[in-house]
Order: sequence, then structure tokens, then C-alpha cells
Amino acid sequence: MNLEIEQNRIIDFIRNEIRKAGVDGAVIGISGGIDSALAATLTVKALGKDKVLGIHMPESSLTPSEDSKDAKTLADWLGIEFQTIDISGILSAFMAAIPESESADRLSMGNLKARIRMSLLYFHANRMNRMVIGTGNKTEILLGYFTKYGDGGVDLEPIGGLYKTDVWELSRRLGVPESIITKKPSAGLWAGQTDEAELGISYLKVDEVLKRLEQYEDPETILNTLEISVEQLNSVINRIEKSEHKRSAPQVPLS
Repeated sequence: MNLEIEQNRIIDFIRNEIRKAGVDGAVIGISGGIDSALAATLTVKALGKDKVLGIHMPESSLTPSEDSKDAKTLADWLGIEFQTIDISGILSAFMAAIPESESADRLSMGNLKARIRMSLLYFHANRMNRMVIGTGNKTEILLGYFTKYGDGGVDLEPIGGLYKTDVWELSRRLGVPESIITKKPSAGLWAGQTDEAELGISYLKVDEVLKRLEQYEDPETILNTLEISVEQLNSVINRIEKSEHKRSAPQVPLS
């Protein structure tokens, strides 16, 4: 991939979509991770710093302090307006209203947090006549590794054509703070969670698997070439198949 061409293509895409929608700018969630850092950086290049609002939405009892620090560092580096909204009180109020909350599993709670965060982004976007910028990359989208109507519920997905490994490379090219680039990727939805541990395969290898699957390479060749286990390959394929509904508009019955 020619990163300079891709960078300019994404910048033009953001600028054109904002113009076509007739809105005044963009709102983006800044987690302190690399995906939101790159998406925010490209958005600023497209629109200018005065038209971008970055919002960091930690959960006080869970979000690592370094994530909050990196989110602020990024916003300062970009020179954008920045807010921090602790979602702990919102989450507590939500759970207090639901009798079944005490038996909620980890996934249900994690998805709820992602949807609370997206609701906050849209509140500010509606208030300011702006669009919500997504931070999902191609690897996450293909694997369905996002929350439907949470971090997947956005207006634009500017880095959705970049694999995770491309995100790292382009971020370095653009000078994103090193502390963000070298951090272990995590959705931060529960204690100790990391993307690669949950996926059971490194991003470096999963990107290679996805690229080869896109080229219709047969599974046996992939296994022999990449030295991954049958379980890892099947896990990737199953994630793609089972998450198809996340990448599609809601189905309606045909008349």
C-alpha cells in the first residue's frame, strides 16, 4: 500500500463527505489508543483543528490513567477542542434501572459501555451540527470486532480501509505520539482486556490471513505459509462469517 496516496485519499474523503452533508465539522471519541489517534489526525488534516471536537470517555474504576494521559496528549498535539466525560455515573444509573443488571455477563456490559459512549458522541454532534467520525480499521470490521450501534454506529469510517498493521505504519509516518503507537491495543471494556489475547492471534498474523482470504487463497496454503494453527485460522473465518450482520443494513422481508 502506498501510504502517501492512501493518506491523501482519506483526507479528501473526510472533507468531501462533510461538505456533502452540509455540516459544520466533526466529533470523534479519543480513547488514548492508536486507531482513534490516527482517525483524529486525518480528520484535523481534512477539516482543520477548529472543526474537530475530541471526547475522551473513561470509566473511572477501569480506564488506565495512561489512556487518559495519552488522549489529552494527542488532543494537545493536534490543537483541537477536547472534553473528558466519565461514563461511570451514566453506567451506574443505567444498571440501577435494570433489575437483571446483577446477572449481566461481561460482553453485555462491555457492549453497553460502547453504546453509552456513542450516544454521547451523537449528542454533541447533533448539538453542534457535526458528524461522528468512526475509528474502526479494516481488520476489526472484517472480524466483526466492534459493538453494533456502539463504536460501529458512526457517520464516517475513514480508516476502515486500513488493516491494523497499516494503521501503525501510517501513524508513525504522521508523527502520532510514540506512547500511543507502542501501547498494546485494547478496547478497555473490562480489566486486563487486550485485543490480541481475545482474538487468540497477533494482528500481524491476522492481517496476513485476511489479505490471503481476500485473494481466495486456500486454507491449506495459508496454514503452511503463515505457520498458524488450524484453530486460529478457523477462528478468523468463523468471526468473518458470524459478523456479517454487523456489516450490513438491517434486513427487511421481501414482498
